[in-house]
Amino acid sequence: MNAKASIPGKRMNLGGYAAFLPAPLPPKLHWTPKLIRMLSDADLVLGRLAGEGGHLPNPHLLMRPFIRREAVLSSKIEGTQATLGELLAAEAGAVVERSPEELREVGNYVAALAHGIARLKNLPLCVRLIRELHEKLMKGVRGHNAMPGEFRATQNWIGPPGGTIAAASYIPPPPNEVQPCLAAWEKFVNASDLPPLVTIALAHYQFEAIHPFLEGNGRVGRLLITLFLVERQILPAPLLYLSAFFEATRRDYYDRLRAISERAEWEAWLEYFFAGVARMSEDALSRVARINALFAQWRQACANESSQTPARILDLLLANPFITTTGAARQLDVAFTTAQRAIERLQHQGIVMQTTDARRNRVYCAKKLMAILEEPAQLKPKAAALNAL
Repeated sequence: MNAKASIPGKRMNLGGYAAFLPAPLPPKLHWTPKLIRMLSDADLVLGRLAGEGGHLPNPHLLMRPFIRREAVLSSKIEGTQATLGELLAAEAGAVVERSPEELREVGNYVAALAHGIARLKNLPLCVRLIRELHEKLMKGVRGHNAMPGEFRATQNWIGPPGGTIAAASYIPPPPNEVQPCLAAWEKFVNASDLPPLVTIALAHYQFEAIHPFLEGNGRVGRLLITLFLVERQILPAPLLYLSAFFEATRRDYYDRLRAISERAEWEAWLEYFFAGVARMSEDALSRVARINALFAQWRQACANESSQTPARILDLLLANPFITTTGAARQLDVAFTTAQRAIERLQHQGIVMQTTDARRNRVYCAKKLMAILEEPAQLKPKAAALNAL
């Protein structure tokens, strides 16, 4: 492995404050037996996830709620409080109490990921794609005046809300250094001969250290992890999402990133990242297995129905556990009464239940499926999570 330097970067004195300029990747890494083992174990369970993903009967349908779960958790890290249930219910046509702006923020994450997956067919991970992702993310939401799709032209910093740069805990590179830093980032990502998980772990730190936008850096950085794994064909579909791990261990996440900038603790960050990959791969495997088993039971329950419509609605539920009669009729191109009878049959089977007392515009939900999707990620305490692999 060709390593260039172990130092994380240098400080630039700019009018009374010191901005951080990260050194080009890759750093010199000290490969301890523990670090090698953690990488090996993360690769192993990620490979299992890829194998299961390749055999899913309806991967494009199952990915929809998983993608939205990631969007909710990634947005939650940035302060958005919309829940997965609210997002899915709103998409199904239900009226929810959450503000349209917060739902739009989460919806933009979904749109950005879909855009990124589509663009990977003819575009590698690059600076151009980063700008496109940011434009999708910031369209019409908080921070939409912060130059959507454009790199910052002013100095930003990380610190207490409302605080000045004097109180900053971290000051990224000055604006004139952003594009040179990103050009070096792009070159590293596409030319790296390091193991893929090492490459994206280093690249994620570097992107966050550059902090190229005024808003939305964290969400773009998390999107890039998923897109990298798909582009490298490590996963057949966007099955792995680390936002749940980062959210559940938020303090560790920021401490590990800061420790690189301050003390060049690369190995500690890699241990944390590999633990996250292993935990979230196991989590995804468990959820997919339980969802497949649940739908096998439901299909069996619908096997003797005289109409095929209940079974067809099951596929709609796989994509979104919330459903309305109007939405089902439109998506299946059947009469409203046909869709209503089918939903009532599913309700009789205990597969869906009505979520409100409304007599019109009824909203139904597959509660057992939602319970699997909304279940918190099963993470061990910090010390155990990092040492048990």
